[in-house]
Amino acid sequence: MVGRAVALADPAGRRYGRRTGAAGVTTPVQDDCVLETIGLTKEFGGFVAVRGVDLRIRRGSVHALIGPNGAGKTTCFNLLTRFLAPTSGRILFKGRDVTAMRPADVARLGLGRSFQISAVFPHLTALQNVRLGLQSARGASLDFWRSASVLDGLNARAMSLLEDVGLADLAQREAIELSYGRKRALEFATTLALDPELLLLDEPTAGMGREDIDRIVRLIRKASADRTILMVEHNLSVVADLSDAITVLMRGQVLAEGDYATISADPAVQEAYLGAPDV
Repeated sequence: MVGRAVALADPAGRRYGRRTGAAGVTTPVQDDCVLETIGLTKEFGGFVAVRGVDLRIRRGSVHALIGPNGAGKTTCFNLLTRFLAPTSGRILFKGRDVTAMRPADVARLGLGRSFQISAVFPHLTALQNVRLGLQSARGASLDFWRSASVLDGLNARAMSLLEDVGLADLAQREAIELSYGRKRALEFATTLALDPELLLLDEPTAGMGREDIDRIVRLIRKASADRTILMVEHNLSVVADLSDAITVLMRGQVLAEGDYATISADPAVQEAYLGAPDV
C-alpha cells in the first residue's frame, strides 16, 4: 500500500518537509477546537451540494479539505465564510454560533479567506493592496478621506508583510503587472494583513509552476506558526507535507478523515481518486 500512497501523493516525487499531528473528530466544541460544523447542508433547488458535513478544526493545526472535482469543497468554504447561507446545520467559530452572521461580521471575528482566483486590485500597487487590508483590519473605512500622511503610517507594516511574501522589491509595481504566482503571494499578504485567527485558503497553488508552488508552500508553513489554517488543495504533495489532518469530501459528504497516512491507505479514497480496481 505504501507505493500506491506515494503515487497518490506526488507523481513527481517532490516533498516539502512534513508536519505531524492528529486528525480531528466530531465532538462537542472544546477549547482546542476553533471551528466546527454540525450537519452542514446546502441545497440548490433539488441538488444537494453539501450534505450533513461535520468538521472539527483543531486550533493551531493545518487542516486540508480535499476531494475530486464537484465534491463540494468550495461550496463548503462559501458556507463557512457566509458567502452562502446553509439550508440546514450550524457553524461554530471559537464556540460562537455564526450560522446567521454576515460575511463581514465573521471576518471581524478573525476568519480570513483567499479565493480560487487571484483577488487583488489590479491597478493599485502591491503596497496599496496590502495597506487596504490593514485599513480594513483597523475598521478604518474613513481612512480613504484622510491625508496621505495618515495612510503612510501603515506603510511600515505593509512593507513588512510584502517582505514576508518576497514582494518588497515590487512594492510600487501595480498588481496587474505581477505574474500569476506573485499575484497569489500578494493576495496572501493582503489576507494576512487582516490578522485572521483562522485562515481559509481555497486552492492556494492552483495553476502554478514549481517555483511559485515552493514560494506559496513556504508562506503557508510560516503563517501556520501562529494561526490555524483550513485549505482546499488539489496538489496532494502539498497536502501530505503541510497538513496535520485531512477531510475527504465525495459528492458533498465526508468520505474519510485522518492524517495523511490513514487517508492515503483508505480504499474508498483511492477509488475516489484513482477509480475502482479492475475485477
